[in-house]
Order: sequence, then structure tokens, then C-alpha cells
Amino acid sequence: MLVLLPPSEGKASSGRGAPLKPESLSLPGLTDAREAVLAELVELCAGDEDKAREVLGLSEGLRGEVAKNAGLRTAGARPAGEIYTGVLYDALDLASLDAAAKKRAARSLLVFSGLWGAVRVTDRIPSYRCSMGVKLPGLGALGAHWRTPMAAVLPEVAGDGLVLDLRSAAYAAAWKPKGEVAGRTATVRVLHAPTRKVVSHFNKATKGRIVRSLLSDGPAPKGPAELVEALRDLGYTVEAQSPAKAGQAWSLDVLVEEIH
Repeated sequence: MLVLLPPSEGKASSGRGAPLKPESLSLPGLTDAREAVLAELVELCAGDEDKAREVLGLSEGLRGEVAKNAGLRTAGARPAGEIYTGVLYDALDLASLDAAAKKRAARSLLVFSGLWGAVRVTDRIPSYRCSMGVKLPGLGALGAHWRTPMAAVLPEVAGDGLVLDLRSAAYAAAWKPKGEVAGRTATVRVLHAPTRKVVSHFNKATKGRIVRSLLSDGPAPKGPAELVEALRDLGYTVEAQSPAKAGQAWSLDVLVEEIH
């Protein structure tokens, strides 16, 4: 199983670990594309601060994020699973998983990123600020920048098993599973059952709990149909729509009564 996650906007501090080694990151086929984003982001943020804030969409209160980006090459690095915080990652709570579940997380979880493309939770990265929606002056829109390298790398990473896609729309734009990979991909929405609406905080928290349940309880669904059964066995109410034609993903709605 491969689980595709969005990053978090908020991130923990880089800490005092050794600086980033781009060549050490997983998915080495993305190295050149990562270096291109990193180089332009560092140059941008080392220059005109107001321009950098405008490009990155940062408020005055987030001015410090520009200096953080300018120092990315020398900042300490920590496992990505420690850097990403926020609602989904709080609910997932990687640090409290048992040893077996942590091994599953290391193999299964892939976090998408405007800066790195995609990283595993064990990859060591510094804290940064650069969403997939950013349009850099030189490279242009990051979603478009990542499509070609992602298309070359991700199908192999997906292997021949289930792909559970929990990304938000901006990050899903960087790679869309196609062909037979799409047929074993399941996208998930979390809906407040009485209103049939997506509630952002609630949606993220429930997705984190779903991933934690799959890692902790050890079900190993081989495809979307098996995933539906596994989630129902774990106590979730799931409505599933299988693809209307080949090359499309399954759509799963997880219905929850209470927003918490």
C-alpha cells in the first residue's frame, strides 16, 4: 500500500541535526527537479524580502519564513515525519506508533511537497515554507514543474498494490495516477454525515485517524475494494464508487456523524 499525503502548512523547527543532503532523499529520480526549486527558492528569499513574501503568499506576520527559506542549505534537518505538524499529522501521531506500525509508515507514506516533490516520512529535511500553489519567477507554477518528473518516478514507487490518495487538490495536480495504477487508486473525502459537507479541520483529522488505523491494526488491503472492507471493519461508514471506465480511480466517501 502507498499512501499519498499532503504536507502541513505549519511545520516544526528544523532543530540542530546535520544539514540537508539532497542526494540522500528517497525517490532519487526527483533530485534534479528538487535542486531547481531549492536553488531558486533560496535565491529568492536571500534577496528582496517583500518580493519573496509576495511570491510565497506570506502575510506580514510570516515574514520570518523568508529568512528560514534563505538558510535552507545550512539549516538542521529532521525526519519529515517530525517536521510536518498540523491537524492530519497530530491525528496520525507517528511518534506514538509501535515499532511494527512505524515500519509500515516508513514503507507506505509519501508526503507531497512544493519544494521536495515527494518525500518519505524518514527522509531528513529542514523546516521550510513553499506550497505547491506557488509560482516562482523562473520555474513558474510548481504544480506544473513537478508533473513530468513525477510521471517518470511515481508509477514505479506505486508498485503493484493499492494507492490511497489523501492529497488536497493543489498537491494532486502534481501527479495524477493513470492507466492501471489509477484502477487501483482510491481517493477519499470525509463528509459530515448530516450535512454531506466537507469540513476542513474535521476532514484532515479523520484522514489522519484512518491512516493511523491502517498502520496500527495491520490490515493490508490489496486494492480499493479490499480497502473499503478494511475501513468498514475498522468501524468507518464508507460509500464507494468504482470507476466508470478503465484508467479512473475509485472514489470513497467516509461519513462521520460528529465533528471533532
